[in-house]
Amino acid sequence: MSASPPLDASPSGAAAGAPRRSGLALRSVQLLQGLDDASLTDLAAQCRWQQLDARQTLFTRASCSTDVYFVISGRVRVASYAAQGREVNLHDFGPGMHFGTIEALDGQPRVADGTTLESALLASLTAAQFVALVRREPLVAQQMVLFLTQAVRVLAQRVVELSTLAVHARLHSELLRLAQEAGVQGNQARLAPTPLHAELAGRIGTNREQVTRELSALTRSGLLRKDGRKAWVLTDVAALQALVLQGGARSQR
Repeated sequence: MSASPPLDASPSGAAAGAPRRSGLALRSVQLLQGLDDASLTDLAAQCRWQQLDARQTLFTRASCSTDVYFVISGRVRVASYAAQGREVNLHDFGPGMHFGTIEALDGQPRVADGTTLESALLASLTAAQFVALVRREPLVAQQMVLFLTQAVRVLAQRVVELSTLAVHARLHSELLRLAQEAGVQGNQARLAPTPLHAELAGRIGTNREQVTRELSALTRSGLLRKDGRKAWVLTDVAALQALVLQGGARSQR
């Protein structure tokens, strides 16, 4: 049996600084785990590649865009806005993540805006290309079902939190989610870069001032401390988790 061809690099005639259109770049995308080198190379050739600056809009709410995006580098925020202009942050997508599958599957308009938070390299497929990929690659279909299931669980949990928990309890839950995403070592988690207070407010449905007050309370309790100018350390993740399980009772440490 002959070996699969190596993952292709950028065309030799590509302009300096042009996005690298390679299967190697797609290998980091979680949704595509399990595809062999030849399949990734073919997929890379189908993708539209974009190198974008920070604060560039990919799509807006109610737009008819149905592309699926793979984040190779950088971060993208998908958010909506309340009538008063307050941002409601649905999710931030970093390297290896994907977004846009719902619109690709149901053909309906976007439910939120997509904006780059920093310089980002993205690869995208049209809805037709993505559906064809799912149909021919069972591993991708299985991964997509798992990701959609996880998204439903997270959204259901947030609905419950918004309906039943006070602001400080919602903040505890969000910080615990961030800790789990960052990785917990020795019962501590380092959050870097530091999430902006306004970002946290958008995630938990409150205002920046209230987030600032609650973070100060966590700092006084010893559960949170600064690590330089651009990072926080959650000093006792188990204690934070206990607060969440108790329904957000305030720490008395």
